[in-house]
Amino acid sequence: MAEKKTLKVELIRHTLSPEETIALGAKLCYSRSSISDLNERISAGDQAAFIRRLLEMGHESVLEHATFTFGIEGISRVLLAQLTRHRMASFSVQSQRYVSYENGFGYIIPPSIEALGEAAVQEYAAQMNQMEEWYRQWQEKLGKNGERTNEDARFVLPGACETRLLVTMNVRELRHFFSLRMCNRAQWEIRAMAGEMHRLCLQTAPELFADAGPGCIRGKCPEGEKSCGQMELKRRERKELLEKITEDQRHGI
Repeated sequence: MAEKKTLKVELIRHTLSPEETIALGAKLCYSRSSISDLNERISAGDQAAFIRRLLEMGHESVLEHATFTFGIEGISRVLLAQLTRHRMASFSVQSQRYVSYENGFGYIIPPSIEALGEAAVQEYAAQMNQMEEWYRQWQEKLGKNGERTNEDARFVLPGACETRLLVTMNVRELRHFFSLRMCNRAQWEIRAMAGEMHRLCLQTAPELFADAGPGCIRGKCPEGEKSCGQMELKRRERKELLEKITEDQRHGI
């Protein structure tokens, strides 16, 4: 039976000492020192102030030296179509060709449908179960021949169908991604995912991501007449998030 799924985001791997790695790239451009000497000096000091100055200057190419890899589950194929528009990223996605859903698939339900009440939720679940039945019927009619069957039976699966993936982005692309997808005008599902990714990045490398997110937390809203009008709220939420992370780190959480 089809089963409702919820978002889960994990930070799987990231560049060791990402802020130091980026500082090394930036300082190398203007130094006569050897890379070994520079690396030793950078490792011995706090690079927070330098990173902040680097971002203020807009020297962004060096941000590409650090990468973050996320494991993401409980997202729809609708979200996947949006995510893969960000071409400066690497993706590994669970295949609907090699993975069979004959025992049921996970699905995502939009909050707007949940808000209509239990009857609407049950109607939506019934529709998911119907599509699952159509999928199994096509598997049978096509001979249940593994991937050769699945690749065509999957055409009746909904955009709500859950998928799982690994995605790797460098810091420069992550900051661009957050600027677009954490905006209130972004679609709700990818906005929720971007928010979780940003929270994990912020905990790991706060100087690189403290000001990352929708453009309104750094200056004027870039959406112009289409602005949501909630700039002050977004800035207050960011301030509270930074304070919480600082407090958690102080208590070793």
